[in-house]
Amino acid sequence: MTLKAHWQGILNAFDSRLSNGSVEGMNGQIQIAKGRARGFRTTKNLITICYLVCGKLTHLPASPYGTRCSSAVA
Repeated sequence: MTLKAHWQGILNAFDSRLSNGSVEGMNGQIQIAKGRARGFRTTKNLITICYLVCGKLTHLPASPYGTRCSSAVA
């Protein structure tokens, strides 16, 4: 009965070739951010961190702390 009820959706999935892989990837990044922070004071702060982690923002300034990685060979 379940296959018959969802048959059109199953066929549409094969036609569209869409998946939720990117959403699952973002969910993983958010879970890691939550684990690192061990609690934000407000929900607004958590949402802001989620945008920073998953938003692919390109207009942010460079980190003032810089990186000192000497293992990269040019």
